[in-house]
This record gives sequence, structure tokens and C-alpha cells, in this order.
Amino acid sequence: MADGSAPATEGAAPVAEGPVPATEGSAPATEESIPVAEGSAPATEESIPVAEGPVPATEESIPVAEGPVPATEESIPVAEGPVPATQESIPAAEESVPATDESAPATDGSAPPPTDQPFPAAEEPAPTTNEPAAADGEEAPQGPPAPDDESRTGGAGGNNSAEGEAEARPPTPYLRWTLTALAAALIHICLQMPNTPDNLKAAEFIRLPAEAIIGAALLLALPRRPRLIVAALSGAFLGALTTLNILDIGYNEYLGRGFNVVLDWELLDDAQSYLKDSLGGTTTTLLTIGVILLVVLLITLVALATIRIANVLAHHRTTASKGALIAGTVWITCTAFGLQVAGIPIAAEHTAAVLKLQAHRAMNTLRDEAEFAKDTKSDTFGNTPPAQLVPDLRGKDVLFTFIESYGRSALEDPQIAPGVTSTVDTGTKALADAGFHAKSGWLTSATFGGSSWLGHSTTLSGLWIDNQQRYRTVMASDHLSLTKAFQKTGDWDTVGLMPGVQKGWPEQKYFGLDKVYNAFRLGYKGPKFSWSTMPDQYALEAFQRQVHGKKRDKPLMAEIILTSSHQPWAPIPEMVGWNDLGDGSIFKPIQKSGTKPSDIISDSTRSKQEYGKSISYSVASLTQWLERYGTDDTVLVFLGDHQPMSRVSGAKASRDVPISIVAKDPKVLDKIADWNWTDGLRPAPKAPVWKMSSFRDRFLTAYGSTPHPSN
Repeated sequence: MADGSAPATEGAAPVAEGPVPATEGSAPATEESIPVAEGSAPATEESIPVAEGPVPATEESIPVAEGPVPATEESIPVAEGPVPATQESIPAAEESVPATDESAPATDGSAPPPTDQPFPAAEEPAPTTNEPAAADGEEAPQGPPAPDDESRTGGAGGNNSAEGEAEARPPTPYLRWTLTALAAALIHICLQMPNTPDNLKAAEFIRLPAEAIIGAALLLALPRRPRLIVAALSGAFLGALTTLNILDIGYNEYLGRGFNVVLDWELLDDAQSYLKDSLGGTTTTLLTIGVILLVVLLITLVALATIRIANVLAHHRTTASKGALIAGTVWITCTAFGLQVAGIPIAAEHTAAVLKLQAHRAMNTLRDEAEFAKDTKSDTFGNTPPAQLVPDLRGKDVLFTFIESYGRSALEDPQIAPGVTSTVDTGTKALADAGFHAKSGWLTSATFGGSSWLGHSTTLSGLWIDNQQRYRTVMASDHLSLTKAFQKTGDWDTVGLMPGVQKGWPEQKYFGLDKVYNAFRLGYKGPKFSWSTMPDQYALEAFQRQVHGKKRDKPLMAEIILTSSHQPWAPIPEMVGWNDLGDGSIFKPIQKSGTKPSDIISDSTRSKQEYGKSISYSVASLTQWLERYGTDDTVLVFLGDHQPMSRVSGAKASRDVPISIVAKDPKVLDKIADWNWTDGLRPAPKAPVWKMSSFRDRFLTAYGSTPHPSN
């Protein structure tokens, strides 16, 4: 070793040109030493002697950095501070910087600045291992590969190069961008999902949602962890809101109103019961499980899609920021100028509007509970003495009868009306021949498409009951019902004919019914007709046999609920001879040969046809019963409870239902002469239309009741 210089060694790393003085703390020389800066490094199997003074450039020179550098068997960039020796190349400087063909300047002043002349490229050093050298003529022993060496395993843990390449290969850009596009499409569809059937059109989904722009801006502004949390939660929330939109579509289709998040969950049980009666238990169970799984899947997929989009936005932050700014500018411009496509505004804030609607609906529901409770305590006839209630009907048998889904569409829709009006006109003539006369008008129902009990209670309570909360409130109140007014007098026997009731019915007390004949007390042995437990003709005959036809000490007041015209309107009973009804077994072949619900449940045209047939059947059953069993003292009040669902009645159908009062005694109809109702069972299109809740007070007043308000 020459004084002040280090000889070039085979495999040595390149050094910067110029002298490098030795500094304090240099490592002692070994067999082969390495020039060392501040600090010391342990020697390896092949160390480099310490040089004092200038070190001439060698064939493979070493770039010098500040601080001591450990010796390695491969090219060694020098880093600051002590670094343990390894068998792999060590990055230079404070952060890892691989050696290049160009020199690295010294940073501690121990070496003069490099010249502009680049160093010659270093030769690739031969790898050195700790394994013993092979003897002459023998193959060198092969040790195990380095832990991160995938050259022998095929890469990525594979067993061969082909398998390793396949496993290590990242997803193709096409797959990544396809997934991203699908995620964006799912989010966009959810943001623009309508909540009414009429708005389910393609133009709704080409709008520019403000929520997407605001959401993108928010995600771009957040650090990684908060961004992922916000993306997951907002995605799950959007999925849940989309579920509510789908429920809104269903409720608007069947009930003519949106889904109430406070009140309507319990109605899902009724919907399940309806499906069970219509489609069977097994099909309903499978559908229920499928719906639950779809809801969970939707919420999960939207959350994952939002996370993916959030990551893509962060990965392309600059481009995404510009895109959000441009989209925001476009949205503001479209809003300012009212730009539209196919009559639909381009700029949208649909999700925000839906959220506002649901919140407003929930707050109104909660606020309404207290206000309606006060209304139930205020009653025009609440303190009327019994003797002053309906005195003009003393001695009459008064029957309040509701025909399921009997709405204005049944008499006016051109696809439905011909068959129904023919039946109604035939009934009018037959009753007239039997000495009965009628007057008819219209009432606007509190419900639509279903929830029949809301129509019944609105008519009889004189209160507007359009949701389940109001129904529960009035049922628990002392507000006088029309039927209870008869019971209060003590001059009538009061009964209920409820073939649709198949469990306990606590409402009996509110309606003032001494006795209720439910589905199990009418002796029926025939088949069900979907939801309807028995044909109306049989129910009325059983009522005649068990109640109306018996001798009594008092006249009768009855509340009768007919069910044969309940959806899905398949199969439908047929009229049979009244003397042949027996226990109802005669209906077995009729039910067996009838239309299946699954054949019409999604067919609007066929649903209309079958709906019309069912109304004709119910009206014929009632009018024939009255013609057959009515007396001089019979007063029949019959009406529909609500319109059929919008798929049958139409999206813009009214909530009007027909109502008729039929009697033999002309004095009964004379009492309502000033109502200006139409003669006969079919009200004229321009006949008076009242709110259903107004009927109780009008009826009580017309038949001599004296108001004595409570509170």
C-alpha cells in the first residue's frame, strides 16, 4: 500500500476525482481497506485499506458523501453516519440514491468539487457471497436465494418464471378503468334515482348532479384516512337513500304516496302477508330473503364504489381538481340559464331534494302527532245526549257497507267502466223494481290504493286519518264514531261483518260494535281467493243467516267490509245461486279454474280488466242481497274505501270514491235532498265531491242529531 494512496482493487466502487483526505475516526486497515470519512465502519470479508491523502481515481471509483460509509461487496455509495456492512449495495446520502455513471459530489468539504468531466462507466461488479469457493473443476455450490430475490422462484412466490410473471403482473389498465367507470356509473345512478314511477326515464340519468361535484371537492381536500372514512360512510348513506327512493316508487305505485320513514315500516308486514296470499308462502319467503340481500349488497357496493372513486381522485389530484372546477362552472352556468334536455334541467340536486323531502316528511309526522291528539278531543257531537243522536232513523236497520277498492275509475275509466256501469245500472233498475231508491255522490278518500282501514275510520270518525299514527291515535280516543253513535243511543244492536279480519281486532270498541263476525265465525269451508278469505256473496248470505234474518228486539246497525274486490283481483269468484251457497264448497272449482295472481300482477291491462270484473261482482252481490233480503226498514249506505293502485286507476287519478244511500222509505232520501246527489247508484261526473271526513257530521245532522261540542 503506497503512502497516501489506495490502489485500485477489483470490484471497488468508483470514487470522485480528486484527493480525499483521511479524517479522524477512520477505521483501521485490514487486508483491503476502504477510504472512510467521519465515523467508522466495520470491515467485511474484502475491506479496502484506509487511504491518507489524495486517492487517485480507479477504474471503478467510489462516490463520496458526508460521513462514514460501510464497506460492501458491491458498489458502495457513501452515506452520512455509521452504516452496517451488507452484501447488497447501500444507497448514498441521507436518502437512498443509487450510484450512477456520473460522480456524486462530496458534501463535507473533504473532497474538492468534481469537475465537469464525467467519470467513466463502472463495470458491473461480480456478486460476492459468503459461500465457500468451489474447488477446481467443480461447480460452485448454490446457496438459497436472498429473501427478496424472486429470480429463482419465478417472482411473486411463483414456482417458475412464467407463473411468477403472471402473479406479479399488475391488473391491466383496461380492467382498472372498467371498474372505475362502473363505480362512477353506480354512484351517478344512485344520485339520480327518481322516487316516482313517472320519472323513471333515461333523461333523468344524464343530468349533472351537484352532490357529485361537492363530494369530489370534499374528498380531494381530505387526508388519506379521513378520506376513506368519509367515502365509506357517504357511500353507505347514498345506498340507503337509494333504497328509500325505491320504496318511494313502490308506495307511489300502490298507495299513491311516498314512503314515510317514521310510520311505514310496520306496513311491510302487511305487504308480506299480501304477497303470501297472492303468490304463496315459499315464493314470498324467497322474495323477502332476496330483497334483504339486494339491499345489503346495494349499500355495500355503493360504499366500495365511493372508496374507489375517492382513491382515483387522490391519485390524479391535479386533474381531478381541475375537472371538479370545470364541472362546478358548468353546473352554475346551466342553473343560471335554465338549460334543459328533453324538458329536464341539466343541473340537478336530486339527492339533496330527496333528503330534504324525507326529513320534512319525518318532522311533519312527529309534529302532527301532538296536533292531531288535540283534534280528537274536539268533537261537534261529543257531548250530544243519546236521545238526540240520529232520531230520524229510529226503527231502521242501518247498514254501512264498504266495497274494497271501489273508486271513481271503476265508473269513468274507459277500459274499466263499461262492465261496471252496466252492473250498477242493472242493480239500480232491479232495486227500483223491488221498491228501493237511491241517491249517489262522491267522497275524496284519505287513502289511495290500499290501507283500507284509513278510509273506513275517516268516514266513520269525521277526522282526516291518512296515516297509521293518526289511526292509532283516534282508535285510542273517545272521539265519537258514526257507528258508535247508534250504540250510544241504546236503541240498536250493533254488529260488524268482517270477513277480512283473521286475528284480534281491538278497534271493535272504538267503532261501538257489540259483536264482530270475523273470517272464522261465518262457517265458510270453501277456498280463499288470494287475499280475500271468502266471496262477498257468501259473506252476505252468512250475515243474513246469522244476523239480519233473525228476530231481534231492536233494529240493527251493522258495519260491513266486503273483500272480493281486493287486489290482486285474481282469481275472482262468480255469482252462484243463493240457495246453492251452502258452506262455500261450491266455490272450489271456480277458484281452481280462475286466473292466477302471477298472470296479471305485473300486467296493467289485464289488471284493469280483472279489477273491473271484481267490482262488478261485489256490487252485484250487494245489490242482489238487498233486493232479496231488504225490508221496508232497511237503509243501506255503501261506498268505496279508496281508488285502486295507480297502475290500474292511472298516475293522475283522483282519490274520489262513489257513495250511495239506498232505502224504500222515501223520507230517508228526503232528508238528504239538499245534498244535490244524483238519483240512482251511479253518481254523475259533476255530482258534489266532499272530503270523506265530512260525511259523519253531514249524516248525523241530516238525520236529526243535535250538536253538543266537546272541548
